[in-house]
Amino acid sequence: MRKGVAAAASVPYDRAPVPDPQPSYRLVIFDFDGTLSDSGDWFLSVVDHLAERFRFRTVASGEVETLRNMSTRQVIGHLGISKWKLPFIARYVRKLVAQNTDKIHLFPRTGELLRRLDEAGVDIALVTSNAEANVRRILGQENVARIKWFECGSSLYGKAPKFRRVLKRSGRAQADVIAVGDETRDIDSAREVGLDCGAVLWGYANRDALTRLGPTATFEDVDALVRFVTGRE
Repeated sequence: MRKGVAAAASVPYDRAPVPDPQPSYRLVIFDFDGTLSDSGDWFLSVVDHLAERFRFRTVASGEVETLRNMSTRQVIGHLGISKWKLPFIARYVRKLVAQNTDKIHLFPRTGELLRRLDEAGVDIALVTSNAEANVRRILGQENVARIKWFECGSSLYGKAPKFRRVLKRSGRAQADVIAVGDETRDIDSAREVGLDCGAVLWGYANRDALTRLGPTATFEDVDALVRFVTGRE
């Protein structure tokens, strides 16, 4: 009899240690706004100002749900925003956020989410169109300390290059990484790089808009996300 078998047999079955499962993913790349940060109401409060400044359609209160059911590209087309204006709008929004970080808060369980993944041995990165200074201020020191890589200031459709930078910096294989966001463009960008993609259902786009693109997984809440990523389903 092999030594390993004999050793295992000497441990009573009901006392045998049960090892924690290995995480399904070794790295999660999070979006920020709408995924970790509950910035939707603040953005709606400034959208008319943006529409006036950059000359696109205002958003009527009754059409918010309609827009949530559209892809990012469809929303831009619906509002009549010229593509050449997008970088200027993004830059201006980052400036507005910097002036209003005290009005933008994390979702209630964001800190718990980051802590549970960190304690399970899962690395965390952040890819966002927001500015890094804004993100760090809103997250707070404790949450920032759990994030290994920041790739901020991406253009609206420029997340794919940022994902590639995180992959290179982390040394992780694509199969060990999942990108998690709340918009259709997050799914598109992850697919462009060959990453699995998870969609949270508490952010901007609604369930139908996200599931139409067939993400790897959708998450109703923090518990579902942690179980899926850590392999503890």
